[in-house]
Amino acid sequence: MSPVLAGVLQLVALVAALALAYVPLGTYMARVYSSDRHLRVEKWIYRGIGADPGTAMRWPAYLRAVLAFSAVGVLFLYLLQRLQGVLPGSLGFASIEPAQAFNTAASFVTNTNWQSYYGEQAMGHVVQTAGLAVQNFVSAAVGMAVAVALVRGFALPLSRLRSSGGTPIRTGELGNFWADMVRGTIRILVPLAVVAALVLVACGVIQNFAGIHAVGQFQGGAQQWNGGAVASQEAIKELGTNGGGYFNANSAHPFENPTPFSDLFEIFLLLVIPFALTRTFGLMVGSVRQGYAILATMATIWLGFVALMMWTEFAHHGPALQAAGGAMEGKETRFGVGASSIFAVSTTLTSTGAVNSFHSSFTGLGGGIAILGMQLGEIAPGGTGSGLYGMLVMAVIAVFIAGLMVGRTPEYLGKKIGTREIKFAACYLLVTPALVLVLTAAAMALPTPGHSTLNGGAHGFSEILYAYTSGANNNGSAFAGLNANTQWFNTTIGLAMLLGRFVPMVFVLALAGSLAEQRPVPATAGTLRTEKPLFTGLLVGAILIITGLTYFPALALGPLAEGLAS
Repeated sequence: MSPVLAGVLQLVALVAALALAYVPLGTYMARVYSSDRHLRVEKWIYRGIGADPGTAMRWPAYLRAVLAFSAVGVLFLYLLQRLQGVLPGSLGFASIEPAQAFNTAASFVTNTNWQSYYGEQAMGHVVQTAGLAVQNFVSAAVGMAVAVALVRGFALPLSRLRSSGGTPIRTGELGNFWADMVRGTIRILVPLAVVAALVLVACGVIQNFAGIHAVGQFQGGAQQWNGGAVASQEAIKELGTNGGGYFNANSAHPFENPTPFSDLFEIFLLLVIPFALTRTFGLMVGSVRQGYAILATMATIWLGFVALMMWTEFAHHGPALQAAGGAMEGKETRFGVGASSIFAVSTTLTSTGAVNSFHSSFTGLGGGIAILGMQLGEIAPGGTGSGLYGMLVMAVIAVFIAGLMVGRTPEYLGKKIGTREIKFAACYLLVTPALVLVLTAAAMALPTPGHSTLNGGAHGFSEILYAYTSGANNNGSAFAGLNANTQWFNTTIGLAMLLGRFVPMVFVLALAGSLAEQRPVPATAGTLRTEKPLFTGLLVGAILIITGLTYFPALALGPLAEGLAS
C-alpha cells in the first residue's frame, strides 16, 4: 500500500468515527447543560466551594466567577511547582524556578499547555497528577462553560431554556458558571477520559507510579526513564484539547503513543468534543440546521488544511524524499507522513498543541500551514468550548458583512447585530493578532531573544512567530529549535497565554449578555438564511480573508519565504 493511500484511508476512518460520535455526544452534552438534576457528587462540590448552582448569573457575575476560579488555579499550580522539592513523589526533582513556574501555571490554566521544560526531567508525580492533570480537566470545562453561556445568549428568551442549576433563565442571564463548570467536568470530561484511558492502556500506553530506572539500549549502554500515570493524563490531554505531554517528545514518544491505532485514536479524541459541540449549539438554540452550518464551516476548513498539508509533505523533491515516500524528517516511521500530517493539522486547528512529529522539520510550506491554522483563531473545530464561541463570533462578523452588502440591519438567530454587538466581536478579533505581532516584533528587535533560536533567517523568524502564535492562541505546540526556557520567553509567552485566553472571554461574555437582553426578531423574506450552504461559504471566506489580511506580511517573512526558496 502506498503511503498516500494509507494516509487517505486513515483520514476516511477518522471522519467515519467522528460522524458516529457526533449525534449521541452532541445530544448528551445539550442535556447535561439543560438538566435540572444535580448528582450527589456535584452537590458535595457545590457545598465545598460554597456555590449556589441555582443562581442564574448576568454576564459580569459569570465573568467574575471565571476569572476568580482561574486566578486561584494559577496560584495553586505555581505554589505546587515551587514546593515540589519538599513534596513526596517528586522523584528527586528540584522545585521549579519562579519564571518557569509562572509560565507553566499560566499555560495549563489557560488550556494552552505550552511547555518550556522536559516533563520527564522536571515534574514529579504529585505535580503531574494533582497539578497539571487537574487543570487539564477544569481548564477545558471553563472553555465549555463560556461557550454554553454564549449559546444561551443567542437562545434567550426561550421559555423552556434552563440553566445547569435547573432554574428558568430570565432575560439578560446566562446561567450559573459553577454549575456549568462542574457538570462539564463530572458528567462529560471525566467519564470520557476514563474510557479513553482504558483504551490507551490496552494499546500499550503506560500507567504506573514507577520511579526512575535504567532502560537498556540496542547499541549498548542504558538510558534513564521514569514511569508515570501517562494513559490517564494522555486521555484528558487530547480530549480536553490541552496538549501538554508527560514526556518531552509528547505524542511522538512510544510511552504516550505506541501504535498507529493509538495515534488515530488520539486524533479522534482531540476532535470529537469540538465537532460535537456544534450539535449541542443547534439543539440549545432550537435549530439543529444552524449547528450543521457551523459544523460544515469547521469541517470544510479542517479537510482543506489536511489536504494541503498532505500535499506539501508528500511532494517529492529530490531522491531522499522519493526514497522515503515523503518528507520524513522529524516524523515517526510508525506513523508516516499521512498520519503526521493529519495530527499536525488537527492539533493546530484545535487548541491542543500535542504533536506526534516535529513541526519545525516540516517543509517550509507545511510549517506555514501549521502556523496559519493557529492564526485562524483555533476555530476549525477549535478547542473544547473555545472553538465554538470563536466560530460564533466569526458568524456575527460574517452576518454583519452580509448586512452591509445588502443594506439591511444584520440579524443572527433572531438577534439584531447592532453597534454594541459588533464592537464586542471586533475587539475579540483584535486581541490575539495584537499580542502575536507586537511580541514577535519585540523579540526580533531585541538582541537577547534572538539568541534562543537554533536557526537564522526565515526559519528562525518562523520559530519566534510560531511561539507567540501558539501562546496567544492557547495552542501550546512549539516549532522546536527555540530555547523558550529564558526569562524573556517564560514571561512574555506566559503573559500572552493569560491575555489571549481571558481578554477574549471578556468580550465573548459581554456579547452573550448583550444578546440575552434582546427580544427575538421574527424572520422575514429578507432575513439571511444562516443555515444554508451560502452562509457557510460566506463564513469560510470571511475567516480566510480576515486572517490573511492580518497575518500575510508576517507569514511572508517566515514560512512563505522559506517554502518558496526551497
